[in-house]
Amino acid sequence: MRTRLLAHGDFLNLSRFSSDIVEPQTLQLENGVRVHINAPGIVAFFPQTLNADSKYIVLSSGVHGNETAPIEICDDMVKRLFTGSLVPAHAVLFQFGNLDAMAIAKRFTAENMNRLFCGAHSAGEGRVNDERIRAKQLEDTMAAFFADAGDNAEKLHYDLHTAIRESKNEKFAVYPFLHGKPYSREQLSFMKACGVKTILLSESPTTTYSYHSSLNHGAHSFTVELGKVQPFGQNDMARFEEARDALISLVCEQQISLNDDLSDMEIYRVNQVINKQADDFVLHFADDTPNFMDFAEGDKLASETGAEYFAEQDGEAVVFPNANVAIGQRAILTVVPASLEYINV
Repeated sequence: MRTRLLAHGDFLNLSRFSSDIVEPQTLQLENGVRVHINAPGIVAFFPQTLNADSKYIVLSSGVHGNETAPIEICDDMVKRLFTGSLVPAHAVLFQFGNLDAMAIAKRFTAENMNRLFCGAHSAGEGRVNDERIRAKQLEDTMAAFFADAGDNAEKLHYDLHTAIRESKNEKFAVYPFLHGKPYSREQLSFMKACGVKTILLSESPTTTYSYHSSLNHGAHSFTVELGKVQPFGQNDMARFEEARDALISLVCEQQISLNDDLSDMEIYRVNQVINKQADDFVLHFADDTPNFMDFAEGDKLASETGAEYFAEQDGEAVVFPNANVAIGQRAILTVVPASLEYINV
């Protein structure tokens, strides 16, 4: 395995198709970079020298197995780091989340992994399926990685996704609930550098991975939606060039130059979280309605036995609508335009 990794860097392929030979180990590359393989699909790279200005960066992808573009971006970065054509300036942990779901080109095999963080993997019936076991493993390896950083190091986590449906705003990011802390101008500027100019401000705790890292590790975190789901090999990677280049710069440059003019960013806040409560839950708009399509006050959005759901104000938009979720899970998020009142300088 070592020879193959150093020659080709195909860590993800080994993790997906020969996971039995991907064992925890530490390697030293010719350029002095230290590599720690935690498990199939989880690998960290450390530069020769870490100092007080070093960042600790987590790039997670494939938490939903069919969201392939971010997986391909991270796979390419891992290959180039192994073979030496990229050299990290900061510590970086790559986590390819749901390897089993990648194999069947599905979001998940048994349960939506991005509802299983903040300890949700062990709640109720416990870790009874592969998604729950893997979510715990992702949390544990993130915790060990950030523990090495110390209290004052900058910790970053970008959980990279693509959306099920088209979007009026092709790339957008969810900023986790910060419990009153200010939003980071620098982080919003980095999202802009990634080509992400629409930000959705979450206003309540969740069980998503980005909220977990923000809450439990004090990381600057985002769930980043980079486009629409496509099969492996069918992504137009030119559409992801800004995000790829920004991530490479973040990992490989000591400091990156960012444009902190946020005047062209669109900011939304969550207005309604509509959870599915019955098997007959149905959306009252077309299946191909894109994310951020807005509605007029009083428009019916969905219904189910015992309940109907309406837009509460003009311009209220829907994000992540999905009538096929499990009972009790979110079926629609509605958002309204907002402003960044609590942003640091």
